[in-house]
Amino acid sequence: MALIFDNEEYADRLARLKSAMAAKKLDAVLLFAQESMYWLTGYDTFGFVFFQCLAVTADGKMTLLTRSADVRQARQTSNISDIRIWVDRGQTDPSRDLKEMLADLDLLGCRIGVEYDTHGMTGRSAHLLDQQLSTFCQLEDASYLVSNLRLIKSPAEITFIEKAATLCDDAFDAALPLIKPGADEAEILAAMQGAVLAGGGDYPANNFVIGSGESALLCRAKSGRRKLSENDQLTLEWAGVSGQYHVAAMRTLVIGEPSDRHHALFGAAKAALEAIEQLLRPGHSFGDIFDKHAEIMDARGLSRHRLNACGYSLGARFAPSWMEHQMFHAGNPNPILPSMSLFVHIIIMDSDSGTAMTLGRTYLTGEGDPKPLSRLSLDLYTK
Repeated sequence: MALIFDNEEYADRLARLKSAMAAKKLDAVLLFAQESMYWLTGYDTFGFVFFQCLAVTADGKMTLLTRSADVRQARQTSNISDIRIWVDRGQTDPSRDLKEMLADLDLLGCRIGVEYDTHGMTGRSAHLLDQQLSTFCQLEDASYLVSNLRLIKSPAEITFIEKAATLCDDAFDAALPLIKPGADEAEILAAMQGAVLAGGGDYPANNFVIGSGESALLCRAKSGRRKLSENDQLTLEWAGVSGQYHVAAMRTLVIGEPSDRHHALFGAAKAALEAIEQLLRPGHSFGDIFDKHAEIMDARGLSRHRLNACGYSLGARFAPSWMEHQMFHAGNPNPILPSMSLFVHIIIMDSDSGTAMTLGRTYLTGEGDPKPLSRLSLDLYTK
């Protein structure tokens, strides 16, 4: 086995899950989120693009149902000993194999939680599962059971997070000398991703975002690269990744002379981020973070140009997104607690003037002031 944490770490996680299951009176939980399987057992694969499920019973027994292609993957990267295979053939229905497995685990008539809200559970899989188990057991949505347990990071996890933070900064350092008039976005992107991989890191759970000119106003990656002009703007959102743990950052850089609008938007972004830092501590909620962001943006007449969220929890994640469920948006009562890794991004996209401005970094929370997981300056970068 190639486990990245010791046995005690995994045993503690299983104990926490068993306690959470007992609180909800669950006899078993069916995990479909790859990050849940990874957190609980070390199982590391992108095989979740096919039907696979880790069943965990109330007594802590774990049984994986997967395809033959992932059997060795599970044996080498996880502590799962009971691995079952469903076979690809014709119009096969792996939910039938799952039902047989659950029957073998003596779960007929039991109360079973299911991770529905995950990229590892397609609509078809959910439909087949619900049909197959409708008379077998009582199902309930347990999508956030493990997700919420992952919010609080252990000291062992923080070691990987700190390594990811170093790789995040290294990626920006590799890109910075290349950012100038005539520079190719492709070369900038290659330098950033190359720095993470060369530093021993992993691929990110979603693409790095890079966009210049008009595309600097985009919040997502897209195909196609361009060269920077004499007066330009470049938005970057990227992450360092170590042991699948992500630390993200976001910046908009100005090539040439920043406009008055660039300066105004940067002032608003920095004011919002610094104000939010005062709330990233126990006694406040995820919703409070968003409310402060909205208050500062709206007071500066930027309500049309801001987003309806300003960040989220980060951790060990798999494609297609490094975002956790817990986001900074209006009305989110989730409390800020110590040992959370939280990415705060201030994104202002003024389509009226064609001006972009972003500022974001990841923090580790404590009892008092949050710790920025970056050595990068919060100043406006110009080239």
